[in-house]
Amino acid sequence: MSLPLSIGRPAPSVAAPPAERAPLRPTTWSLPELVEQLCIANARPLRGSAGAVPRRALPHRETVAEAVAGLRAALFPWHFGTSDVSEEGVRYYIGRTLQSSLDRLSAQARIGFAFDCPHAQEAHDPCAACAARAIDAMRAFAARLPGIRAQLETDAWAAFDGDPAATSADETVFSYAGLAAITYHRLAHELHGLGVPLIPRIISELAHAATGIDIHPGARIGPRFFIDHGTGVVIGETCVIGANVRIYQGVTLGAKSFPVDEDGKPIKGVARHPIIEDDVVIYAGATILGRITIGRGSSIGGNVWLTTSVPRGSKISQALVRQDLFVDGAGI
Repeated sequence: MSLPLSIGRPAPSVAAPPAERAPLRPTTWSLPELVEQLCIANARPLRGSAGAVPRRALPHRETVAEAVAGLRAALFPWHFGTSDVSEEGVRYYIGRTLQSSLDRLSAQARIGFAFDCPHAQEAHDPCAACAARAIDAMRAFAARLPGIRAQLETDAWAAFDGDPAATSADETVFSYAGLAAITYHRLAHELHGLGVPLIPRIISELAHAATGIDIHPGARIGPRFFIDHGTGVVIGETCVIGANVRIYQGVTLGAKSFPVDEDGKPIKGVARHPIIEDDVVIYAGATILGRITIGRGSSIGGNVWLTTSVPRGSKISQALVRQDLFVDGAGI
């Protein structure tokens, strides 16, 4: 005996027994045709006209990520490496981690130089001159690591001094997205300045994906730099940022326009982003565009849209919002 169904409710669906289900038809993907079409598409190099250069290998993103994570651990071993060993043990840890990380990064940088080499005839082998450039660049980069560590320490103290919620400089290094982004940036910036192809941008995009903070490796950033909260921050390639600058989430330091060549394509490398002088504070959501200068000690308020330079000590904010109270349609 079946029970009556509740009024207004649909009858529950009952799955058909397995024997009554229609048999699955085999799916056909037309794989030979798809493979042929994709091979034809990939035969056209993105980096130039077909046949102009041999196809080259690209650096391995995951290996670069592992190398940079190792460098970060060598710079701050108590935070990202090991925290329960002796001073001598830390010395060994730093040495071993540096060796492994620099070896990995150097191998990827060599691939980057090979990809960018105009003379190479083989997929993995740059010409002798470019191979030598790769070695020289990585040796110079390794020698700059102590200076990078010194700058990062100033950034950590700037975060602690600038954020009343911070309990220690160690906390900012270990847990703040802004410190992670600036750590990756300072590594990428040195490689960029040394002419290493591809690797700096991979590093900056690793930080971008992890933190939501997008800093081009070409941007020049002084000591004691603090990004509070950080999500949505964009800092363009030719930005110059002085010492003791603090910015908040959603800030854009971008280009107002792009000069183009006779074919209408943007001209690369033109200075087109802001110059931020020392001791400037830029609050959440502000947009600063073009090659303009924000004078030393200025304060730029939240959600300000700025395309002209301001002198030292300026305080820029939105116009006061006017609020009127209308009753029963008055004022319409």
